[in-house]
Amino acid sequence: MISKIQTVKKEVSKVVVGQEKMIDGLLIALLCEGHILIEGVPGLAKTTTVNALAKALGLNFKRAQFTPDLLPSDILGAEIYDPQNNSFKIKKGPIFTNLLLADEINRAPAKVQSALLEVMQEQQVTLGDATFQLDSPFFVMATQNPVEQEGVYQLPEAQLDRFMLKIIVDYNTKEEELEIARRISSGSFESIEAVLTHDDLIELKRKVKEVHIDSEVEEYMIELVNATRNPSQYGLEELKDFIQFGASPRVSIDMFKAVKAMAFLRGKDFVTPVDIAYVAKELMRHRIVLTYEAEAEGITTDEIIQKVLETVQIP
Repeated sequence: MISKIQTVKKEVSKVVVGQEKMIDGLLIALLCEGHILIEGVPGLAKTTTVNALAKALGLNFKRAQFTPDLLPSDILGAEIYDPQNNSFKIKKGPIFTNLLLADEINRAPAKVQSALLEVMQEQQVTLGDATFQLDSPFFVMATQNPVEQEGVYQLPEAQLDRFMLKIIVDYNTKEEELEIARRISSGSFESIEAVLTHDDLIELKRKVKEVHIDSEVEEYMIELVNATRNPSQYGLEELKDFIQFGASPRVSIDMFKAVKAMAFLRGKDFVTPVDIAYVAKELMRHRIVLTYEAEAEGITTDEIIQKVLETVQIP
């Protein structure tokens, strides 16, 4: 089954150059039925990547551009009056899809963010008196632009916790950017074909659940999470004044899922500490709340997670 994953990656690479971390993150979230938050400046192929992945998987894809004047009904849908029949009918919003790209989620007001995040958690939408279950798989990829901070509504920590992974997308290398420019100028991008069926996706999810985690590795993951809450117990006294709230219990749950998917993507049927290190920052960077002292000194959550990874004893 791992060959099918490689085939999907090959299809996506027809239109996306580089960005391995983002593609791996999307596949992990998809296989674990989680959601993903991506932060990066414009032009880094965030929309292109999720669109390409949807085509390769043969899934429905919709994109919603978040703006300050957006209403929850613009995302969820609403009851519309039909004068011909003198009745109300349901008009479904873009949330009714398999892959939803919530572009610049921090531009929309809190009530829109809450409406989306509630659907992410419940996998259902209530419009009027009717409740609709969303099709499976349902996967949200939200993006936010770290450059512009005026006129935006930052996601509260409790809502950030709903996202399985937060990926920071950086610029491509010089070689990759040269390849992108050449492809676009010559129009040499190939069309993407659907290479995975719905049954294949169900089978892949089953295979991921079968990946083995040794009990010592399980305990190691819990120790990593606990070290962000009680750094003094792990000889990390210097972090005590920088962490206001450590990683939430959702991190432990998501970590157990994500490392299995990571091991599977690397062609293994068991989890190693290397798999954990590969996704630890993506799992925890948006779930640790820093103190004012940390922000004043320019300390980031990534630096804290790195220190925890270096300190907690590897089994």
